[in-house]
Amino acid sequence: MRIAAFTGSFDPFTTGHDDIVRRALPLFDRIVIGVGYNEHKQYMEPTEERCRKICSYYKDEPRVEIVAYNDLTVDFCKRVGADFIIKGIRSMKDFEYEQEMAEINRRLSGVETVCFFASPEQAHISSSMVRELRHFGKDISAFLPKAPSSNT
Repeated sequence: MRIAAFTGSFDPFTTGHDDIVRRALPLFDRIVIGVGYNEHKQYMEPTEERCRKICSYYKDEPRVEIVAYNDLTVDFCKRVGADFIIKGIRSMKDFEYEQEMAEINRRLSGVETVCFFASPEQAHISSSMVRELRHFGKDISAFLPKAPSSNT
C-alpha cells in the first residue's frame, strides 16, 4: 500500500493545497494530511478548527485522512505508515527549500519526497497571502476549497 503524508500548517488550507491533494490521489492508496502545530507560532485558527475544515473538504474521499501533529515530519510519517511526503512547489525559492528538506528527511528516515509543481492558476496563492487578506477584512472565499454539498 502506497501511503503519502501531505504536511504543513495549512493556516489556512487553500485551493492550491486542495489542487495538490487531488492531483496526488491517483498515485497513492492513501494520503494523510498532517496539520502541523508549533506552540511557538501564532495561527489564524486553532489546530482543531483547521483539521475540521480540511475534513469537510474530503468527507466523500475515504482515501484522505486528516491528523494533527506536533513533532518532526519524519516521525509523523513513521507513525502513520507513510513512505512518501508530498510537497507543492510554487517557485524556485520553494524548490530550493524543499530540496534541502527532502534530503534531510530521506537521510533521517528513508522517506522520499514527491514534488508537485503548482498549477499555473494556483501558483500565486499562499496561506500567508490569504491570512493577510483576511486580516484586512477582504473576502478570501475564492482562495479556499469548497466543501462538497450535503445533498450527495
